[in-house]
Amino acid sequence: MAGKGKSGICELCGRDTSLTLHHLIPRKLHRRNFFRKYYTRDELQRGVRVCRLCHNGIHRLYDEMTLGKKLNSLEKLRADTAIARHVAWVARQKSISR
Repeated sequence: MAGKGKSGICELCGRDTSLTLHHLIPRKLHRRNFFRKYYTRDELQRGVRVCRLCHNGIHRLYDEMTLGKKLNSLEKLRADTAIARHVAWVARQKSISR
């Protein structure tokens, strides 16, 4: 997965810009018993490469527990109407590659 500052195509909005790694199960939750019991270490580390605007929007819209339990895959993120609305707005913004 891409680390902070690597350029590429955002997996949500499709813009070619600097990317960050969004953990599908937020790191803050990795030590909680529920997540340790139902997810492997590899599953907890999975993430998607998204631009900063999409990443900020995801975390503004939902708390960590909702993201970890209900929006823990790229397909679920794309299917969510609030995130889709935000991503549609982001897709219209100018891309800035670094």
